[in-house]
Amino acid sequence: MKENLKWFTDAKYGLFIHWGLYSILGGVWKGKRAPHTSEWAMKNLQIPLEEYRLLANEFCPTEFDARAYVKKAKEWGMRYVTVTAKHHDGFALYDSRVSDYTVMYTPYGKDIIRQFADACAEENMTFCVYYSQMQDWEDPNGNGNTWDFDPEKQNFETYFYGKCVPQVRELLTEYGKIGMIWFDTPYDMPIHLCRELADVVRECQPDCLINGRIGYGLGDYRQMADNSIPAHAYTGAWEVPMTLNGSWGYSSFDANWAEPSEVIARLSAVAGKGGNLLLNIGPDRYGAIPAESVRILDEVGEWLKRNGESIYGTSVLPDFPYEIKWGNLTYRQADRVLYLHIKQYPKLTPRVSLLGLKTRVKSARLLNTGEELRFTQTYEVARDEERFAVWIPEQCPDAVDTVVALTLMDDLDVQRLQ
Repeated sequence: MKENLKWFTDAKYGLFIHWGLYSILGGVWKGKRAPHTSEWAMKNLQIPLEEYRLLANEFCPTEFDARAYVKKAKEWGMRYVTVTAKHHDGFALYDSRVSDYTVMYTPYGKDIIRQFADACAEENMTFCVYYSQMQDWEDPNGNGNTWDFDPEKQNFETYFYGKCVPQVRELLTEYGKIGMIWFDTPYDMPIHLCRELADVVRECQPDCLINGRIGYGLGDYRQMADNSIPAHAYTGAWEVPMTLNGSWGYSSFDANWAEPSEVIARLSAVAGKGGNLLLNIGPDRYGAIPAESVRILDEVGEWLKRNGESIYGTSVLPDFPYEIKWGNLTYRQADRVLYLHIKQYPKLTPRVSLLGLKTRVKSARLLNTGEELRFTQTYEVARDEERFAVWIPEQCPDAVDTVVALTLMDDLDVQRLQ
């Protein structure tokens, strides 16, 4: 593993922030709801650029406070923050010399990326930036806007060298240390341009990680599909970006929120398979985080204060031979501790079973309280089956996710079905 990947693989949990002109629309334009996600409203509703650009005249987020955001991210248990410096609509949240389509030409008139960079530095939080390298619906030569510009007359390299590369250089040379740059939707961007963009990043900040969506395997880690946890353990470094409702940007009508228990289940599932969860919020036009996002993430943060040991710094564990119906597993290899995340607490016998654990267990305890627990571990020779069971309190200690920590006598070994 590359040395500069260690902070990333230990972190496990980060905050994604999608914010821009689309936040003013909230997914609705002239009474029409945007299909799919709100941050794609310009494309999916084919809003003319001349009209969409006028939203910049309304951008004045009076409730925005970068330090409050970063402090909240720490309270929520996140270890890094990734902000959309420029999304597909081409609007930049920072002071770019390359374009006047930026936050500096709005009533707000202040560099938002600078504020996030400074706040993260003050709070010792790893700061990362998102940059849409191929799609740019404002630039006549960028990819994606086929209703304002004729694709046959576009020259992508004019956009690439005239806007994309200079803006990436700005982000990596003028905002201090950047932990990672998060590219997106490379589509059919030529491989030689992707390589050149990666070289620009290495030149400006050699330790800055590049996510997998630079394309062609040129990134430092694999970027999984949106809202998609792999079915099996994945041994390389990876991350899954995930929403709290059905949209990345602020939506005025999407109330399909995940519950805290669902977020914790996803977090433990991702950590158990060896990856990171990058969880998104979409601030509104005023810079306020939706109340439901705050409620959900506050509860997840409280759970992590009690049980963070079972998430941070954990390692990929091998696939167990059978589905685990009561919850998930995570594993801290350095300490040889296997964590049982019990989401569905047993209703009858206060006991959970685990098939296929070959390594002998030294002790079992409730992670939150340290209470020692009784357990049995046997091997049934006739059925060639490794069996483990642990007795837990009759009353559920944590309705969201009760964590049992098993200290192992050796490195984790799992029975394979022959």
